[in-house]
Amino acid sequence: MSLLRKILPLCLIAVYGCLSQKHDHQLEAIDTFLKESFPPGFQWATSTESFKVEGGWKADGKGETIWDRFGHEHQAFENQTVDLACDSYNKVDYDVYILRGLQVNTYQFSISWARIFPSGHRGSLSEKGALYYDKLINALIESGIQSVVTLYHWDLPQELQDAGGWTNPSIVEAFKDYADFCFSRFGDRVKTWNTFSSPWVVSHAGYGTGEHAPGIKDYVVSSYQVTHNMLKSHAEAWHVYNDNYRTTQGGKVGIALNSDWAEPKNPALPEDVAAADRYLQFMLGWFAHPIFVDGDYPAELKTQIELKRNKCPSSEPARLPVFTPSESKRILGTADFFGLNHYTSRLVSNIDGGCTPGPQGVGDFQESVDPSWSSTASDWIFSAPSGLRMLLRYISKQYLNVVNVPIYITGNGMPTEYGGDTFNDTSRIEYMRGYINEALKAILTDGVNVQRFTVQSLMDGFEGKQGYSERFGLHYVDFESPDRPRTPKQSAYFYSQVIQQNGFALSKGDVYEGAMRAPCSSSNISQLKKKITCLSETQYGSRVKSYYLLLITVVSIFLLSIFQITLYHWDLPLELQKVGGWVNETIVQRFRDYADVLFSRLGNKVKFWITLNEPYIVANLGYGYGTFAPGNQAKFCSFDALHLDQFSSLSVGKIC
Repeated sequence: MSLLRKILPLCLIAVYGCLSQKHDHQLEAIDTFLKESFPPGFQWATSTESFKVEGGWKADGKGETIWDRFGHEHQAFENQTVDLACDSYNKVDYDVYILRGLQVNTYQFSISWARIFPSGHRGSLSEKGALYYDKLINALIESGIQSVVTLYHWDLPQELQDAGGWTNPSIVEAFKDYADFCFSRFGDRVKTWNTFSSPWVVSHAGYGTGEHAPGIKDYVVSSYQVTHNMLKSHAEAWHVYNDNYRTTQGGKVGIALNSDWAEPKNPALPEDVAAADRYLQFMLGWFAHPIFVDGDYPAELKTQIELKRNKCPSSEPARLPVFTPSESKRILGTADFFGLNHYTSRLVSNIDGGCTPGPQGVGDFQESVDPSWSSTASDWIFSAPSGLRMLLRYISKQYLNVVNVPIYITGNGMPTEYGGDTFNDTSRIEYMRGYINEALKAILTDGVNVQRFTVQSLMDGFEGKQGYSERFGLHYVDFESPDRPRTPKQSAYFYSQVIQQNGFALSKGDVYEGAMRAPCSSSNISQLKKKITCLSETQYGSRVKSYYLLLITVVSIFLLSIFQITLYHWDLPLELQKVGGWVNETIVQRFRDYADVLFSRLGNKVKFWITLNEPYIVANLGYGYGTFAPGNQAKFCSFDALHLDQFSSLSVGKIC
């Protein structure tokens, strides 16, 4: 019996968790906006990347990068290049000025490897290039802004690419030397380092599809070899810092991994559920699993590739390199935080990908989007904010259940069209509002340890193959002017307000439940009318009843203790408030009916009941001073409300 008491609650919780998970996508879509603050000390950031904004492509001896070459070979939109970009190389003071106006406490930027080492090797050090980053870091410190530095965001020195780039194992030592120099030169002032940002994009688009620089199309061999060498490079950089600089500098080194959220297109189909998991393994697990779990690629990834090798002996679609035991040991645990770049979500279904190279073919999955998700100027970014929360929960359970490190959201944003409304970027505000709020829910409701949110990006810039045709910036950049002036958009003002409030202030009269709301709960009558059929569609009514019964059963078995239930703790249904709330005498009978249902339904398990908790607060602050919901200010109403509170409680007593 003792063993049963220990096991049964866990079984019940697991079963109910499965029931809840089945309808998670429905719940999230209707979930309410959480009006609360982020934890004290939360870090608010924005970001840029070197090749997207710096310009000065050969200034002061800077070496050529793969993106310089990509643009000069007319591979980007309308033959655009990064030659001048936003001219940030010559506008340090200007950029720091607009950062101060934004009121961020953190600025994430990347260093151009070729500006430090023009050839990619230590012997080619450019002192003037290093001085540029010294100037930027010092200016940020003077403005009270901390630097987060990314060592590599896609702009490899062309000389290294000429030797094979990330497919050449010798690049591991070159990256180690580059990281060592950056730590020694800037580490006294920089306390957070990303070794790589969105490395999946490099493997996928740079060496797989060829859409990005260096434009190599080889998803069978090169793409997997690139990931292999980047993981080893990341690990070596982390160990350099850990062995030589951590004690004196006290900083953190991690990696910023990009990932969509993958939702099964049909959650009732096990095949789609498995396909959604494969989608995540081929994108996120490919990098995260070796670092955070066991030093090796995910079993799902290896199994799927082996399956395809056996199925397609004459046309091998993927060749996954193998880590030696010492390499796996070297990679495992090399992150002081989990960096996450997240922009969108996908619905994923199972297919037979045949022998086609690439993640969808090898992974046997097909992606789509929900028609309700708002589109953006990008053909791959759709606004689905709840996906961020689900991904954060997934990461916390999948990768951080043993390793206790925080999550930093290192990139989130959306583009608008080049020629669209220049300053009134309301679609970006709605996108930001939704995604930031989902991060807040993950922290306060789900207990996920998120400590930073980074909006992509500070200003419009060069967006890879799309050139300047897509605008991600909080600040508008006039690319028609050689001076490249920056002007804040409405989204900059919105973000500044969020930062000032450290989230979303709770306004008078608003009520939120402190947890994810059920589909049919409602904050106003118009919403209620729209959701009138919600209970029948989601079958949530029966789930609510089951929830309370399950909760009572689990507590009684597991805790073996007496507990009590409060019928009313300040959260009156808005429909009752619309007809006067606690000053309307009809509420006495309504409260009696409500109590009667609970007593009959739960009374066989609950032996102690509280009718009203702190009714004086309701009467005095809710109906007197108006500082609590519902915000009524009328001294006589205060006495009426208290009178009916007491009468309701007495009426309930007669039922018992």
